[in-house]
Formats: sequence, C-alpha cells, structure tokens
Amino acid sequence: MADRAALAAFLRARREALQPEDVGLPRGRRRRTGGLRREEVAALCDMSVDYYSRLEQPRGPHPSEQMLTAMARGLRLSLEERDLLFQLAGHALPSRARRGDHVAPGTMRILDRLQDTPAQVMNHLGETLSQTRPAVALLGDQTTYTGLARSSHYRWFTDPATRLIHPESDHAEQSRLMVADLHSAFSREGGDSRVASLVEALNEQSPEFAGLWRQRPVLGPYCASKRFVHPQIGTLELHCQTLIDPDQSQRLVVYTATPGTESHTDLRLLSLLPVL
Repeated sequence: MADRAALAAFLRARREALQPEDVGLPRGRRRRTGGLRREEVAALCDMSVDYYSRLEQPRGPHPSEQMLTAMARGLRLSLEERDLLFQLAGHALPSRARRGDHVAPGTMRILDRLQDTPAQVMNHLGETLSQTRPAVALLGDQTTYTGLARSSHYRWFTDPATRLIHPESDHAEQSRLMVADLHSAFSREGGDSRVASLVEALNEQSPEFAGLWRQRPVLGPYCASKRFVHPQIGTLELHCQTLIDPDQSQRLVVYTATPGTESHTDLRLLSLLPVL
C-alpha cells in the first residue's frame, strides 16, 4: 500500500533540497526561497504541474512505475532514494535491469551543464536514457522507443531508416563499431543477460549482424570522428567524447566539432532548430 503522506513529504524534501544550479536552471532575481518550484520539477519530470502538485499535497493519483522513474530522474535521486520512492508509492523495488536504467545524479548534473551541446546518457545496450535538446535536434528523440527497439544497436540492424543519420559510405564501419560494442558488453554480462537476449534476436533477424558477430570485432582505444547527416544543416563531422560510469554500465556521450570548422559553426545552429 502507498503511504501518501510519506510520499508527499519525501517529494517536498527532495524538491526543496535541489537548487536551480543543480539542474541547469538560472536562479533569477525574484527567487525568494531556496529549492525548486513545483512547476520546475514538473517540467524536469515531464508531467503536468497539477499532477505533481497533487502528489505533494497529498491527494494525487497512485503513480505508475513509469511516472516514478520520471520523478526519480527529474529529482536527481540516487539509486537508494529511487528505491525508497518506489516503496513509498506502494510498488515493488525495480529489478536489477530496471535499476540499471537509472541515471546517477552525478551524471545528470554533468548533463544539466551541457544543455547547449548535443549530449546523451546511454546504457550498455545502446539504449538512450536522457538527451539534451541539441542531441534530440541532431539524432531525434531516442528515449521514446520500447522493447528491443530501445537499443540503437537493434534499430541499426533492423530499421533501414535509422541509417540515414550517417552517409552510406560510413555504414560498414558503423556496423562494425556497433557489433564490437555489443561484444564488449556481452563479455562482461555473460550468457544470461539482457545483452545475450539482444544478441540472440539480432543473430536471428540480421545476416549482416550475424556475420560480423562471428568475426568478434574489437573497439579501438578512442572514438574517431563520425559524419552525421542532418536534414536541414547537412553533413557534420563530429567527435564523440565518452564518460563511462562502470558501476551502472552507462556512458555520457558528448558530440563536439573542431573549432574553426564548418561543422563547429553548424553545430551551434542545432540549439536554434526545432527537434526532429
């Protein structure tokens, strides 16, 4: 059973503990109290202000697991705090796999400071967990997929439209990198894992993947530049810098361009464009 009063108190405490700077928001001159406003938290959690406010009062609906996951991410909760949130809402604790989808608060704080840069957090399956607005403008919203299609690796080998983001001449190398990345994850996770299930599905559905998987490609020591094709801007040559969180099998990927190049100028335009 949910403990509505305790849930409301917990949400208020976490909201009041967060400062605007913690989530990449300006403080502004008219802010009279510390902490975030309810409307700010609602926006971070991608829910209506009314819905969130009723949870804090407490007179709101019983939140679903999806809503709790969104609140945990929006409030920058640790894994332990996320588990407590689920308990207070009357839900079973997230499974080990679901826990791996939770972005660590430290990683989110870094992402909050990259709001003018294409950047996103991904897990070891190639599933995108959070994106900045320029990343959505560059790559599309990759957080809306469900099932196996959540994995960019799966989409690459099963959905031809996914490949339009790169020039055709780069597809073979991109395929090799995708398979090498999954090989690395498979070696860590083993045969009884979500990675193994993804690999099994891809071996069945993609002859290209199956052939590359047998070759056991290995990732290089760094991420070389890649070319991205944007429908409005054109081709951009970008470098992707990666910050890895080994505890949660996640990575923060940041896309940059060499200063002084045309791609550097074009990359700055992404913040001004509507998302794909």
